[in-house]
Amino acid sequence: MFRETLELYLKRISEFLIYTKNYLIRKNPVQSIASSVVEGIKDFLTVKKKLRMAQYRLNYHRHQLNKMEQLIAENSQHNFLKGANLDQKR
Repeated sequence: MFRETLELYLKRISEFLIYTKNYLIRKNPVQSIASSVVEGIKDFLTVKKKLRMAQYRLNYHRHQLNKMEQLIAENSQHNFLKGANLDQKR
């Protein structure tokens, strides 16, 4: 009786280990963790460059907006959308 129970437990443990080994071969969690860590490090190292590019774009669009507002203000003669040159320059 004790021997049969022990054999049953050993069989279940060996089947569990076989399933675990096959899962690790199929999914390979260590490799996925390593790749995610590498991607995180790459993102961390390129944050400064991405920030500078975003600031450049923001400054460029702000400059374009100021330029457009200045053109509108010059041609409106203090009445919004009044002036012959506004539609031509737009």
